[in-house]
Parts: sequence; C-alpha cells; structure tokens
Amino acid sequence: MARNARQLKILELIAKKDIETQDELAAELLSENFPVTQATISRDIKELGLVKVSDGKKQKYAREYSDYSISNKILNMFRHAVYSVDYALNTVVIKTISGAANSAGMFVDRLNNDGVMGCVAGDDTVLIVTRSEAAAHGLVEELNEIMRG
Repeated sequence: MARNARQLKILELIAKKDIETQDELAAELLSENFPVTQATISRDIKELGLVKVSDGKKQKYAREYSDYSISNKILNMFRHAVYSVDYALNTVVIKTISGAANSAGMFVDRLNNDGVMGCVAGDDTVLIVTRSEAAAHGLVEELNEIMRG
C-alpha cells in the first residue's frame, strides 16, 4: 500500500508542479513524508508511464497523454484509493484516501464514458457531472464493479 500511496502522490505532484528531475521529485516526496531512493523513483516513473515533455523552455515529468488506455497499474491504484462511489440525481461523488482524488478523476476520464460531462477533483473527493440520472447510476454501477475486480 505504501507504494500505491507514493505513486498517487507522484501523480498529484506532477499535476500541480513542474518537476524537471528525479532529484526534484525526491525532494518533493520527502517534503510530503515519502522518503525515497533514486532507484525507487526511477522504478515509479517507469511503472506510471511518465515521460518528459517540453514547454519550449524546460522539460518536466508528465503522464503520457497520447495513450488514454487504462493500465493495470492505474486500475490497481483506483481500487486501493477509493472508499466509496455514490450518486444523487446527475452527479457522482467518489471518496478517496487523502491526495488520491486527482488520480481517481483521471481514471474516470480514461473510461471515455459518453454520459460523463466532466470531473472536478479535490484532495479526497471527485465530483462528476453526468448527462442524466440514468448515466450517473450507470457510472456508479460500472465503478463499483471495477472496484470489486
């Protein structure tokens, strides 16, 4: 579970900050109480499929956006991070462990569900707006089935 929590934190960090090097990522993780070695970070980067992208001036770590498939790693992270999924009318709420909402929202985005209009993620909650109550109900059923494995 520590590896999943660390990798969720890595995804959160690269979404919020421009992180250029493994040393910088290690320092950020340490400040979040995740002491790591360079070998661990290298392995995490590979497992998460992170790539270096350029904004014209500098490079930073990012998720590979060209592939919107759901890897087993992302699937397992979702299963371990989510506490509950429920809906009211056309909104779905996902409750996660602290710091994992961004990753859970990314997972929902990668489902490419036509009934989903969009997701907003906080620290431990994802709010999803669907096109209808039926779409919300269907999404909740799909996500609960995914969590059951």
